[in-house]
Amino acid sequence: MSRNPVLWTPSSERAQASRMADFLRFLARRGLQFDDYQALWSWSVDELEAFWAAIWDFADVRAATPYERVLTARVMPGAEWFPGATLNFADQMLRHAETAPDRPALIVHSETFPDLRMTHGQLRAAVASVAGQLRAMGVGQGDRVVAILPNTEVAIIAMLASASIGAIWSLCAPDMGQTAIIDRFRQIEPAVLIAQDGYVHAGKPVDRRAVVSHIRDSLPTLRHTIWLPVAGDIPAGATPWADMLGHDHALDITPVPFDHPLWVVYSSGTTGNPKPIVHGHGGILLEGAKQALHQDIGPDDRFCWLTSSGWIMWNAQAAALGQGATLAIFDAAPNHPDMMELWRFAARERLTMLGAGAAFFDTCRKAGIRPVDTLDLSALVAIGSTGSPLSADAYDWIYTAARPDVWLAPISGGTDLAGGFVGGHPMLPVRAGEMQCRFLGVAVRSFDEAGHELIGAVGELVCTAPMPSMPLYLWGDDDGTRLHDSYFDTYPGIWRHGDWIEITEDGGAIIYGRSDATINRKGLRLGSSEIYRAVEALPEILDSLVVDLEFLGRDSFMPLFVVTAPGQALTDDLTARINQAIRDGVSARFLPNEIVQVTQVPRTLSGKKLEVPVKKLLLGGDPGRVVNRDSMANPEAFDFYVTYAAARAAELDG
Repeated sequence: MSRNPVLWTPSSERAQASRMADFLRFLARRGLQFDDYQALWSWSVDELEAFWAAIWDFADVRAATPYERVLTARVMPGAEWFPGATLNFADQMLRHAETAPDRPALIVHSETFPDLRMTHGQLRAAVASVAGQLRAMGVGQGDRVVAILPNTEVAIIAMLASASIGAIWSLCAPDMGQTAIIDRFRQIEPAVLIAQDGYVHAGKPVDRRAVVSHIRDSLPTLRHTIWLPVAGDIPAGATPWADMLGHDHALDITPVPFDHPLWVVYSSGTTGNPKPIVHGHGGILLEGAKQALHQDIGPDDRFCWLTSSGWIMWNAQAAALGQGATLAIFDAAPNHPDMMELWRFAARERLTMLGAGAAFFDTCRKAGIRPVDTLDLSALVAIGSTGSPLSADAYDWIYTAARPDVWLAPISGGTDLAGGFVGGHPMLPVRAGEMQCRFLGVAVRSFDEAGHELIGAVGELVCTAPMPSMPLYLWGDDDGTRLHDSYFDTYPGIWRHGDWIEITEDGGAIIYGRSDATINRKGLRLGSSEIYRAVEALPEILDSLVVDLEFLGRDSFMPLFVVTAPGQALTDDLTARINQAIRDGVSARFLPNEIVQVTQVPRTLSGKKLEVPVKKLLLGGDPGRVVNRDSMANPEAFDFYVTYAAARAAELDG
């Protein structure tokens, strides 16, 4: 059994009123009954076809043409789901405008714009207007529509409008560096750019006109630019966003195949450009419908997830609309004027579920705030967390200082599949430091290095069966090599995600952090190659290595090691310029905690930087076991990192 104490147990009434209970009753009417959740989960991964067909029916998926079968073959990569079906993600998200047009769909709080509310009917009309205008511009099925927008109603409307006509959406946050945005968008050759030229954050205006203009000029395939002015006038040749709205167009949905691209998101890579991951309409639709069971989202809910528009949680939040829920959007600094601001929003808007990155809750704890003492959070029945492991201290803070009677439901998943592996269950108890279960339809296991399954021990998070929301492909990866090398090169035919996980004996899960070289700063993930490009563009820097020391129970710490040009010291001025290069080229979110001058970066015989061995070493690994020095091009380079690791360990112990 689990070693962790139970912090919360749902009442029988609460459990039976959940969406998961509705699904169990739905299955029972089909003659399927299960003794416990473990039996249900086992059925869902052993009988993939029956399970996903049940999700399709339970979610009442609207398809223009029916599917011929659920799954052609259980292979990874290359699984083909629901061949023959045609549908559209936007159709499912906007369907509640037909039956409940006056119900609230969006509540938007922004520092940049006045607060806004939209009903499902108003949202549908806005999407129809923008879709009609895109069509009038000649945008059609398969064209890429990219955007530089914050998390506001504009991004939601534009995404749904693009999806409705079969165009392919891609979004970057406005605070990303221009190089990072260009490296993403240029790969997919967009036809349309929608951009906001500034914003307000923590009370301070940020002018991005020059950056957006440079990005626009760097995308040669653009046919149209749609401009949302904040900082200044609309440039010549651009269409004002306001001109996209207010047209009386009918919503003309384009049915597309189940596996037609919906959007392109970007994930980490240690070499080369960010991976452009393509997800399909049908897979995202079904994953969102299943996620609603695990998050217990229904028409009466007010759902908010504190997210940047550059995080996959921006994409995931849209699924709430498909359940008829109200999506509450918080486009503001959560620490301005203080760490109570998001909690005040939750109380004011009577949110039923509030989610955020784990770092937010740890910051609240460290700030010493106690929302429970001054705010009415009685409507808040669930709190979610993701992005990085939620510490046991944060669990304790939520139950003592935020909301004692709340269902705490952290999840862990990934940009790569736009969904979750493990997380919440509204009918199960919550244990300190644990996620409640493996998600339905997700064959999550913990593997040792030899591919043996582990229970009660930490191993690699793997998925042994396909999921509908897994990537269709990586853009430009014509032969599938990059997709294979990203996820399937360690265990053939099995997805390795890059997280450390423990599956407990009673079916819970504990995520310990990244097992690979991915950088994870407060839930936002980035490939180290993007930092290298920014830093090594400076003439004073010959080489560099960065690792993110994220592990459950420890504060995140990211050192950057730099090799300087001969005779060049790491001065305060150079340190400042390194940080500025990262700020300009990547994002201020990825500034290192420490910059350290070294003489060499350790490399393999083939020239690859030894990021993972250095990371394991700095997390306490045995210097003799984390790397095979015979496989190194410069084994003596590792000596510095051994010394650095020992000094850091002594500092932490002291």
